[in-house]
Amino acid sequence: MNYLDRNEFNFEPSQKVLDAVKNFDPKDLCFYTRIYDQGKKSVISVRVSEIYGVPEEQVLLAYGGEEILKNAIHYFLMEGQNKTILIPQFSWWYYNKVASECGGSFEMYPLHETGDTFAYDIDEVIEYTNRIHPRMLLLASPNNPTGNSLSSEEIGRIMENIPSDTMVLVDEAYASFITTDTDYIAPLVNKYSNLIISRTLSKFYGLPGLRTGFGFIGKGHDQFLSYSNKYLGFNRFAEAVAIAALESDEHYRHVADEMEWGRQLYKSELSGLPGFKVYKSVANFILIKYPLEIKESLMEALKIQDYKIKFMGDPGLESCLRITLGRREQTQVVVDTIKRVFEESRK
Repeated sequence: MNYLDRNEFNFEPSQKVLDAVKNFDPKDLCFYTRIYDQGKKSVISVRVSEIYGVPEEQVLLAYGGEEILKNAIHYFLMEGQNKTILIPQFSWWYYNKVASECGGSFEMYPLHETGDTFAYDIDEVIEYTNRIHPRMLLLASPNNPTGNSLSSEEIGRIMENIPSDTMVLVDEAYASFITTDTDYIAPLVNKYSNLIISRTLSKFYGLPGLRTGFGFIGKGHDQFLSYSNKYLGFNRFAEAVAIAALESDEHYRHVADEMEWGRQLYKSELSGLPGFKVYKSVANFILIKYPLEIKESLMEALKIQDYKIKFMGDPGLESCLRITLGRREQTQVVVDTIKRVFEESRK
């Protein structure tokens, strides 16, 4: 089966990752990590601290980026009377599910379709946040499923103009596909105590099955860190593989370049067809508007070839497909199938 529906990884892991798996000593699993004796969470948090220039005590680690989101939303929505989180209109369904798990509620702010992309209206986000005054504001950059992102300047402008008691969580699960620049992270988390930036090894580093996420939080949240940290440390096998992945940027940057080939193919082959629009994406997936009348035929044609893509059902996106950017041959099959089904529908 070719899974192009959940933004997973259809390429090969780096050689360093393969070597880490091959050379891992199972006897290491017989003992807890001793790095807690040094006042550190994990060898991963130490390495992330070095890479991003953020103090280790402000580095978050979790069971995927998902757990960082869950821990933060649960903790901050449950600690006081304000249980509202503000989330993007078109975004990952999991955001509002997590809020409901802890008795919280969510409100949405708009994303605007502009030409071949979606975009945040920064002034509007600021206005919504000041008017609603939520306990948490969630920003996704890039956003899933629309693929649009925020600049560091835009994040800073939002932080500067909203209530300081609103915790802001920036979900950057797909951020490494945009740029290699991470120098903005340390200044932001050092300046704003109410900021959390969440990342993961699941997307750019292609290890969703490892379930390892990391992030950063502003100063002054010792109680939250105590809540989210693991007293007995982290999975030692996952630590070894994670370190290898973090040392393999060149390999994964090459994969990201291969994905750009896929973006261009979708754009060149589909954007000129009646009823289609290929949206700009800076993530490892692409959003495409298509004629809804071919949905059933397209689903069947892809099923016959053992391919799965995401047929969107979100209000406002019902006539859209979200397709993970896979290998070249996978992309070609999907493009050819869409074109064939569309041409047959017009006969």
